[in-house]
Amino acid sequence: MAVEITDANYEQHANSGKLVVLDFWAPWCGPCRAIAPAIEELANEYAGKAVIGKLNVDDNPETSEKFGIRNIPTILFVKNGTVVDKQVGAVPKSVLASKIESLI
Repeated sequence: MAVEITDANYEQHANSGKLVVLDFWAPWCGPCRAIAPAIEELANEYAGKAVIGKLNVDDNPETSEKFGIRNIPTILFVKNGTVVDKQVGAVPKSVLASKIESLI
């Protein structure tokens, strides 16, 4: 299951030493809901290898603003606190899996 990431716990996850795949989403966003099952599947498939998390932009404005998130879904790939890749918009699970594989 994807980890719920918030303004309060972002730094803890970002500096965990693992790749963090962070899905910026909102409940009212259709494309966000469309990719949600893929995010959950990736969370199960990469458990222990990467942190797959979801951050609700409505509830966590600080982290969203920190990264200049203007469109959702936006998925950031963070390693050691640094964004190393980014995906804006809904894409097939295979695209995200490929990026994860290249970064872990």
